[in-house]
Formats: sequence, structure tokens, C-alpha cells
Amino acid sequence: MSVSASAVLDALGDANRRAILERLTGGPLAVGVLADRLPISRPAVSQHLRVLKEAGLVTESSVGTRRLYRIDSAGLAVVREYLDGFWGSALDNFARLAEAEAERKE
Repeated sequence: MSVSASAVLDALGDANRRAILERLTGGPLAVGVLADRLPISRPAVSQHLRVLKEAGLVTESSVGTRRLYRIDSAGLAVVREYLDGFWGSALDNFARLAEAEAERKE
């Protein structure tokens, strides 16, 4: 599945989805465990997990009757690459500004 930076950023635009992702940094968790740690219902957590999964940010696996969710680094890599493009431009602009300021002072 190809993940787009736009889909990842859209998914991360919701505070509850960011909170779910932050909780998953500690390792795989089931929906029920996530719901117990968040101020939203279990069905709402499931809906948010679906969006995160579609965006490529989480994967799920079955362990017995439970589904465990974990962070999918592929989705994070896509958004990191996208943001790195801005960082390179920002550094180039900063370098030009610093050079212009140095020339102005001379």
C-alpha cells in the first residue's frame, strides 16, 4: 500500500488520533486498553484506529480474539520525508539571510 504525506498529515490533524499514536509508542495495544486510557469511547477509538491504519500509521495483528495495534514506521517515514523537504529549504534560506547580513555588516 502506498502511503501519501497528505493522508498521514490529515490523520494526524485530530488530537485523539495523535493521542492514540503517542500511546502506541510504548508498544502494541488492544482497542480496549487504548479506550481505557483515553476520554473517548471504544467505538470512537476503533474509528480513529481505522483512519490511522488507512493512512499507514498503524498496523494490526490478531492475537487470539484480540487485535493489537502498533505503529507502522512506513507512514512516519513518509511524513518525515515530506517535512525534511521544508527543512532543507529553510536551511538554504537561513544561509542566504546570514550571508546577506554578514555582507551588510562589512
